[in-house]
Amino acid sequence: MLPPKTVVISGGSKGLGAAMISAFLNKGYRVATFSRQSNGFITQQQLSNTNFFYWESVDANDLSKIKSFVNNVNSKFGHIDILINNIARLAEGLLVFSSDNEIISLLNTNILAPIILTRECSKSMLKRNTGVILNVSSINAIKGHKGVSLYSATKAALDGMTRSLAREFGPANIRINSLVPGFFDSDMVSYLSENRRKQILKRTPIGRLSKIEEISKVALFICSEEAAFITGQNIVVDGGISC
Repeated sequence: MLPPKTVVISGGSKGLGAAMISAFLNKGYRVATFSRQSNGFITQQQLSNTNFFYWESVDANDLSKIKSFVNNVNSKFGHIDILINNIARLAEGLLVFSSDNEIISLLNTNILAPIILTRECSKSMLKRNTGVILNVSSINAIKGHKGVSLYSATKAALDGMTRSLAREFGPANIRINSLVPGFFDSDMVSYLSENRRKQILKRTPIGRLSKIEEISKVALFICSEEAAFITGQNIVVDGGISC
């Protein structure tokens, strides 16, 4: 009997990351994740899924810690089947007022960390000639919004990496796609004013924000065998706001 598949989900302590962890654990996957700090959700998974869950404290700005994390996951679970680059930080504000440190920190978290994580996890996949990578992008990568130019740039970069790596990894039977959520209920949209939220709902054909579980279910599908012929694509889940 084959062992359960192992999925690495970065930034899994809350929000979409936590929702995806729950979805994959419920389907019998082994899950490894990292975040800066533990919380109640992480502790709960450590207690209830001892043999199927692994967590480390990792600061995404410390790229050496990311490499060490991947090595530890391989040691614990043997190999990595799926990588979901979920970690991201949203910085709202006009570019002209952004400091050098803010820009560098955002690029480290949203671009460099996923690149290093992809490189390290793909080594395990290439050895086994199989694997799945999912980059969590954003509607901001394909539709302009004021005040999130840096965040939008980082997510657009992930989409570009997805398309190129689909060609690099395809011959090794490794699929890579971008999941592009629209606005969904999470901490990352808590900054929206009531007026802005009403505008979004008005422009969304379905007329509501997505439920976070709806996004995690799409992630589960894209990473499954049912999606075995899908690679290099932007899978947009936005209720039609980008139509």
